[in-house]
Amino acid sequence: MSIQLPVSVFIITKDEQDRIRPTINSVKDWVDEVIVVDSGSTDNTVSLAEQAGAKVFFNEWDGYGKQKRYAEDQCKNTWLLNIDADEEITPKLAEEIKKLFAPVPSQDIYKVHIVDVFPHELTAKKWAYGYWQYRLYNKEKGRFSTSSVHDTVRPYEGSKIAKLRGKVDHRSQRSLQFSVEKFNRYSDMQVQDMIDRGRTISSLRLLTEFPIAFMKSYILRRGFIYGGWGIVDAYCYAFSRFIRIAKFYQHQLIEKSKKER
Repeated sequence: MSIQLPVSVFIITKDEQDRIRPTINSVKDWVDEVIVVDSGSTDNTVSLAEQAGAKVFFNEWDGYGKQKRYAEDQCKNTWLLNIDADEEITPKLAEEIKKLFAPVPSQDIYKVHIVDVFPHELTAKKWAYGYWQYRLYNKEKGRFSTSSVHDTVRPYEGSKIAKLRGKVDHRSQRSLQFSVEKFNRYSDMQVQDMIDRGRTISSLRLLTEFPIAFMKSYILRRGFIYGGWGIVDAYCYAFSRFIRIAKFYQHQLIEKSKKER
């Protein structure tokens, strides 16, 4: 008999029919409930999530942070685990989380390591690049921010924080076409966030952003371990960083021309 932890998992979705079932399957057997908040999928995401055992809610999209805040409010448990629709909790991490609840976690918020898995891979390479995020937490000790772009848990003052060793497999790339479309869409949101915060940038970054981002991806993020694919991914990452700068620079030029008129 599987252990049902007093944990609510929540996932936000839109048009994730090709990925939502493995995501839910990675947690549903050992948590109390899985909450899916959909923002208007036109494919079979909602029906597949329900078939997999999730409780599905609809909420109009208003940015990443607010969507995750809404999802938090639908959860009945104090302990929450957030995963995205393109992520899977690995068996090692699942076992580690189970051990925390024997009987209760000693810390308030836990960071997890989210590692890249590419379309041609079954799971992440041993030295795959990843990043740390707060994902398992007591909602009385921290909540998601309301930023439209920067969706992260904001710990309350005095919260006790620790890291977990297990990994989250992150399948962010469906295909190169999908990635390019995502870069374009996400960069629009990043630019609007920069505008809202009154940011300015130097035109010098048009020259430096791409090569610096390429080297960051290929060297610092260990893209070289993937051979030729590491080069492809580094170019994609560099483009994603450059296009947001280019769009914001264009915005600055347009605003300047308006003033000159």
